[in-house]
Amino acid sequence: MTSNDESSSNTTNTISYVSIFSGQTLILPQESIGYGKCRKVNDYVKMNRIGEGTYGVVYRARDNVSSEIVALKRVRINEKTTEVCGISESALREITLLKKVRHQNLVLLKDVAVTRDHKGIFLVMEFCDRDLAAILDHMDTPFALPDIKCMTKQLLEGLEHLHRHFIIHRDLKVSNLLLTTDGILKIADFGLARMFGDEEVVMTTRVVTLWYRPPELLFGCKKQSSGIDMWAVGCILGELLLHRPLMPGKTEIDQIDKIIQLLGTPTKLIWPEIEQMPLLKNMDLKIQQYNNLKRVFESASPAALSLLNELFAYDPARRMTASAALRHPFFTELPLPCDPSLMLFHPGRQLVKLNR
Repeated sequence: MTSNDESSSNTTNTISYVSIFSGQTLILPQESIGYGKCRKVNDYVKMNRIGEGTYGVVYRARDNVSSEIVALKRVRINEKTTEVCGISESALREITLLKKVRHQNLVLLKDVAVTRDHKGIFLVMEFCDRDLAAILDHMDTPFALPDIKCMTKQLLEGLEHLHRHFIIHRDLKVSNLLLTTDGILKIADFGLARMFGDEEVVMTTRVVTLWYRPPELLFGCKKQSSGIDMWAVGCILGELLLHRPLMPGKTEIDQIDKIIQLLGTPTKLIWPEIEQMPLLKNMDLKIQQYNNLKRVFESASPAALSLLNELFAYDPARRMTASAALRHPFFTELPLPCDPSLMLFHPGRQLVKLNR
């Protein structure tokens, strides 16, 4: 996973090692270079388990060479698969996609570390000490509007970069949004991410956590676009404004009912392709004529309601893009988004330190 320039340093027991992920050159002990020119996982000291992504457990660890704190994501190996070296297709996809994109608001893949057997493969990621879901769980009061705008804008900037490279995340939710100590938001967990744009490619609809899943997936559409990420942005923005999940469905049918209760029943007038949705043939949608966004978000400004309405367009082809959302008046009306370095640290707010 990394390249070696084959030239030794002045010390015979060290090697000049160039990571193809970060592009950095490190002088490492020869025994630190793992198998297949990957780092050895023994070169990292696991400190504690910090979470579990779509396809692997995540640990906080220390790099014995640089003393840097990193996140080690263990790649799950399916014993029934026959992939070369045992690594799953999803893990290879995640590595490939994270190598393709570099942006301040996307979590950085630093390297890959391995054990002797094919079952021990770890992604070495930059470490962020908290995720948005955990912060929300520990906060007694909602975020201030400048904080919400700051985080939403950063989320959109990261997505704009992804979508410009024809990558959809397909699992956006507050637990997959990390925050650094200086307030920089990072989109994480690319285990379900895919390239999009080819009309002939059929993808599974069993993606995106239920509360953030758009109606086209709930209705069985297998052609996917950046619109599925943008629907999730609307759900996340709504959750930040309300300080609670916006549409916490218990089943797919319940999720559809909650969407209709909030936005009204979709029709062919606003979504021309709705009658072509595979699962609608076996469904009788609840009849609800009204859009209730204004009632649910009583204190929201007209600009905020406008942004939510455009993110929640039933027709994915008409749903607002990340680029267009960044230009929306919601981000230029008062109060303006705060600087990331000021987020979470306003006077009078106690930041709960998580045991990480």
